[in-house]
Amino acid sequence: MSDGQLQVAIGLYPKYTALDWVGPYEVFEKMPGVDVVLCAAEPGLVGDDPGLVRVDVDRTFADVPRPDVLLVPGGLGTRRFATPDSAIVQWIREAHEHTRYTTSVCTGALLLGAAGLLDGLEATTHWNFYDHLARYGAKPVEQRVVFQDRIVTGAGVSAGIDLALALLGAMFGPDMAKTIQLAIEYDPQPPYDAGAPSKAPVELRDLVAAAMDDAEAKALADG
Repeated sequence: MSDGQLQVAIGLYPKYTALDWVGPYEVFEKMPGVDVVLCAAEPGLVGDDPGLVRVDVDRTFADVPRPDVLLVPGGLGTRRFATPDSAIVQWIREAHEHTRYTTSVCTGALLLGAAGLLDGLEATTHWNFYDHLARYGAKPVEQRVVFQDRIVTGAGVSAGIDLALALLGAMFGPDMAKTIQLAIEYDPQPPYDAGAPSKAPVELRDLVAAAMDDAEAKALADG
């Protein structure tokens, strides 16, 4: 808690996916009485997976030990840090003891898994990483947002907005969540209905999976 406000801490690491956290940030930042902070292992610029967006982070994980809501994004760099001794996983594990909600978007769920928080729980992530998620003992489900008590996981990338609105509804009631939804004019009307693996033809799933696997392999090799 910061100055009587509800503190939402977004943990960043190199090669995150920008929309994973920018979407929730836009939701939480509009909410009165909420203090949104960005933190990372070290202060300084932290770049997204293509390297085009760099965010200047001035707080470390040690500076934000007890957030009310903890959120971690996914990205091409996630699996490099999804180890028990990485700085972000240690932060998740320790801060989770004090959070009201511990949350992830996309492959950020792998970080929660590496922290030992998902064993035996239903959880979601980007559909191309269900198998990786299952290795942490989680039960992957194709849902947009999954609540398991105070652990909340969101599906791939754009689901971060849904997750943040669902959290506002849980904490402040549906009317407040609807107010923020209207403020950001979140009224999705996609031109195509292929946004989930169960809706897309197998050839598109194979194409996307191959492209993502290749991009991730290059990102992990680049360091």
